[in-house]
Amino acid sequence: MAHDLSCGARRTLTALLLGCTALIAAPTLAQDSGAGTEESPYRLSPILINADAQADDDANSVVARELWVGGKVATSILDTPASVSVVTEKEVRDRDADTLEEVLSYSAGIHTDYYGTDDRNEYFLVRGFQATTYRDGLTLGSMRGAREEPYAYERTEVIRGGNSTLFGTSDPGGTINFVTKQPRFERFGEVYGSVGSPRNAEYGFDAGDVLNAEGTLAYRLTGKVQDGERDYDHSRNDSRFLMGGLSWQPTTATKLSVVADYLKRENTPNSGGYPLDREYDRDDFFGEPDFNFQNVERSSITGLLEHDFGNGLNLRANLRYSDLKSDFGYVYLFDYAGRPGTSVSRYYFGGDNTAEELIGNVILQYDRSFDRFDSSTLAGLEFRDASTTEAPFYGLYTPIDVANPVYSGAPGELASPYQFRDNDYKTQSLFVQQNVSFNDQFIATVGLRHDWLDITSTGWDDFDGDGNRDAYKASGDHSETSVRGALTWKINTEFSTYVSYVESVAPPGVGAEPERGEQYELGVKYQPLGTTALISASVYDLRKNNVSVSVTDPDTGNITRELVGEQRVRGIDLEAKAELANNVDVIASYSWMESEVLRSDPIRGQDVEGNEFSEVPNHLASLWVNYTLAGNETRGDMTFGLGARYVGSYYFAISNATGKADASVTLDAAFTYQVQDNTSLAVNVSNLLDDQHVVGRGTADYYNPGREVAVTLRHTF
Repeated sequence: MAHDLSCGARRTLTALLLGCTALIAAPTLAQDSGAGTEESPYRLSPILINADAQADDDANSVVARELWVGGKVATSILDTPASVSVVTEKEVRDRDADTLEEVLSYSAGIHTDYYGTDDRNEYFLVRGFQATTYRDGLTLGSMRGAREEPYAYERTEVIRGGNSTLFGTSDPGGTINFVTKQPRFERFGEVYGSVGSPRNAEYGFDAGDVLNAEGTLAYRLTGKVQDGERDYDHSRNDSRFLMGGLSWQPTTATKLSVVADYLKRENTPNSGGYPLDREYDRDDFFGEPDFNFQNVERSSITGLLEHDFGNGLNLRANLRYSDLKSDFGYVYLFDYAGRPGTSVSRYYFGGDNTAEELIGNVILQYDRSFDRFDSSTLAGLEFRDASTTEAPFYGLYTPIDVANPVYSGAPGELASPYQFRDNDYKTQSLFVQQNVSFNDQFIATVGLRHDWLDITSTGWDDFDGDGNRDAYKASGDHSETSVRGALTWKINTEFSTYVSYVESVAPPGVGAEPERGEQYELGVKYQPLGTTALISASVYDLRKNNVSVSVTDPDTGNITRELVGEQRVRGIDLEAKAELANNVDVIASYSWMESEVLRSDPIRGQDVEGNEFSEVPNHLASLWVNYTLAGNETRGDMTFGLGARYVGSYYFAISNATGKADASVTLDAAFTYQVQDNTSLAVNVSNLLDDQHVVGRGTADYYNPGREVAVTLRHTF
């Protein structure tokens, strides 16, 4: 069914009124149960709505109606009791979003890229807090060391507000779920090439077909090669990605998919930062050309099994193994306010890391219809077995004259690691979810989950660098329960409203209590009939206890974790996505956030109670508009895109004492010309006016990305 719907066939659809149910806990919980007819609709659950509506087509629409969470058939977003954003493949392509930060930059309540030219990680906050990333419903966990490749995914789904009852241990800000491109039972494909500035060249392909005459076996092969640079001198931004998948569907009741992928990145991690005394040119480089590297290599294999036993009973089983190796090193500025002269101190920092992870779940769902209400009961177990190693090092390096930079070369002899850690994480989870729909109008959702966490860390410490290593061993056992409850009222076929309470339990570190969060939310959604549009609004109160934050030591530049007792964010999120008059796409969002430290011990002698969070602006807004001018006999279609992103002012540190980022507006633009029916030429420009401002500050300043131009030729078949 999934491949038929993706071709745009209009059918009687079945929409789950389960809200944000434990479908989210499993990547493929909803199931294609076979061919349907007008008399016998597709049976996804006993809670049904018949609607003459178009199914999601991520490649050709910016508006998603369903929350897939790794499945091919999904839960209706209109009836999901949570604030949700879905960034489709078309939106990613229209905006030429090459990083997760760029993918999320037009979504409500998300502040991205607040460390600019520090490129070691993806930086984003959802509703002022960290958010946990998932792939097809399974946590990426220790695989967060690799920046994700957006070309690997059909869509990126955001559920704002942590929800451990559905996902297990997770951060309170929300859930970022990547939906992997899987084989489809049809022939399709595309190839593209792109060049641009800063110097960048990339090439990619994505193709698949049915492999046998019976139509029960299909494959998909996706790849991308990138050779590029970043804004600053002496930079590198290279990657290689390859993914292959096989799907076997012997009957309409059973489907097995296996997807394997390999990602290798060879990059520079950091510009070294910029001095604090004034604004410098973005292409200046104050690190060391011969010591500025980040190498990441990750491979994974995933198995997804689904089976319909009939009579409302379904089974899902999902398993993924991943392996990651990374190493990095760079030299950074150690500046301070009021520094005399032009000579700035520098340190070097680096480390070697490995991670290995096996994660899976088994889920049973039972659906039953009664006279005036329908029931869906889900129960499952989940496990995770992961191990990581880390060996960081740092040391004092030669200063640099920022008025006349002269490089010193790579450190002749690196300091030995000041620490080594071998960490083991084991998690077992049981969860149950009950959803009841009354009169096809009210949906009650209650969930309960319990996680057992076993963490062990061994190794040694040598913080003073004297070569005497002190043995280290610590462990912790945690037993955590989380609950959620929600009530959805489907006012009519266009409006729904909900109220919800959710809890989150963040993954704890050794010797620390898990950070717990709770959120109260009230929301409304509007999906006007006869249009492709979805408008949503929500208000919330989100709190987190046992919080620890990153703090830069002013004496050494080291980043340590400090305890903050309780934090709160109250806010409003508004988001709209619409396709108007067949030639206009609109994506708009606005968010207001009020953050406050409610309870905390002093941090490095400074009282922070009552302060605002770092990197959390009070206001965020964005608007993207596509306008398509239909072609004629002499030319093809032309699409013009223009976007604007507003980020309000925010503090650089939780002390609120190191300055604030200025409010900013960044413009983006795009133009696409349909050369032939299956061939297009696109020009994308991000940061159109090349605006430059400070987005992050520690021992140095970090600027926002500069103007980037990409020219892409794409052919589909």
